[in-house]
Amino acid sequence: MLNNYHFFGRSQDLTEKYTGMQQENSTERVEKAQDCTIGLGDRGRGQDGARLRVSPFLLWPCKGGEKLKDDVEIPLRTPVEIMELLKEKSRQVEQEQDRQKAKEPAPVFLPGLEEAMRAMPNAINRSSLFAPVARGRKKYHDKTVLVSRSDAVLEYWGLQLNELHADVVLQLLFEARNFPLGMQVHINRNRFLGSLGWGNSGTEYKRFHRYMEDLTAAMLVIESKHPDGRSKYKIGRAESFRIVEKFRCDENGENYSYILDPRWVMMFGNREYALLDWAKRLQISQGQDLAKALQRLFATSDESPQRYALDWLQEKMQYSGRLRDFKVALDRSLKELKRLEIMNRWGIAQSSKGNEQLSAWTKK
Repeated sequence: MLNNYHFFGRSQDLTEKYTGMQQENSTERVEKAQDCTIGLGDRGRGQDGARLRVSPFLLWPCKGGEKLKDDVEIPLRTPVEIMELLKEKSRQVEQEQDRQKAKEPAPVFLPGLEEAMRAMPNAINRSSLFAPVARGRKKYHDKTVLVSRSDAVLEYWGLQLNELHADVVLQLLFEARNFPLGMQVHINRNRFLGSLGWGNSGTEYKRFHRYMEDLTAAMLVIESKHPDGRSKYKIGRAESFRIVEKFRCDENGENYSYILDPRWVMMFGNREYALLDWAKRLQISQGQDLAKALQRLFATSDESPQRYALDWLQEKMQYSGRLRDFKVALDRSLKELKRLEIMNRWGIAQSSKGNEQLSAWTKK
């Protein structure tokens, strides 16, 4: 007969253990059951301090140290019911962790982030969050699932952001590198715009302020996954995540302060970020935003060549024209990157599946 079981680990792993157990009786008697924890939260304890005692066919929530009476009978639960209970508990814990991480300032240490470099998480660079869209009126997203790779799912609310928005975010992240994320960062507007290669005219002051408003309104829900489909992290589901949490400026608009959400640190984890040569990015010719987007994409991988399906690439870049026109624009941008020695050579050919793909060599 199955009696008391003490399991430790992720709820997903526990589900597999439970579904493999044989059901012997319609009820099971628990005799002086001891605390047994599902390894979620700090030292097997949930954020609310609750623990879980596990019988063969029931998850029995209780506070630490509490005992079940000798005569307690626990009804039999099917493996499907147990799986659902485990999934629900896992969701609750993930949501509570999301809320906690949104409140706790977090230091960020990014090896390789020097004065001449800028950094952005790969999950962002590989998505259509920032795209080389034309200036002027932009599309508004309402819970849009962005174009990305299969290892990340991004839902987005806000205006379609362009590569100048990306430049602003790259510099905001750089300015915040010496502060725990979640703490206020102070910047001088003119010095900040100079770092972007912008001028100090009234037009650029207004554009910068408008972009800060766009980034504060931009809201994301992000889930990153392991190759086997397991979740690495989830951000923004329980507590909203905005690219810029909040900002303020003085009366004259000369000095700004802003706060970045501490959960940026999770996206940068395990060195899953791209380092960009900032001087070369600033040298990309005006009107070559596609080249800027490609620089961010190519920086996410050390592989050479890198291969991308043209239809995926066109969708990621939010290019709504004909494929043949996109190929012309792509060729022009790749030549720009070669001029700056960001890449070496490229070619377009059919993949083994019969689809056109870009092969780009970033190393000599």
